[in-house]
Amino acid sequence: MKVLGNEKGYVKFILVTAILALCIYSGFEFGMPYYRYSAFKSEVKEMARINLGDAEKTKDQIFLKAEEMKIPIEREDISVIITKKTVKVNTSWSETVDLLGIYQKELDFDIDIEE
Repeated sequence: MKVLGNEKGYVKFILVTAILALCIYSGFEFGMPYYRYSAFKSEVKEMARINLGDAEKTKDQIFLKAEEMKIPIEREDISVIITKKTVKVNTSWSETVDLLGIYQKELDFDIDIEE
């Protein structure tokens, strides 16, 4: 008598699909903080290059961009030093990636730009 379905093949398909979905989910959860870091660093570099002439204005612009990009930093965490020839910007923050409540990883980001 013939068996109508291949149960081992079905279980393997479900298992492979679940693992693939978990990998995609993990990649997205870990990738977004790094993407935000890269995009924010690029924006800060551009703001330092433009140089508004006032450290407080530059700090305000950087903080507004951080809020817009949902980066968890406070205005006080941003340091802007303007000299005759350079603009130096420092800031850092941490984000926690939580994978389904099972695994948590703290990611630390630091921006140190001199233009």
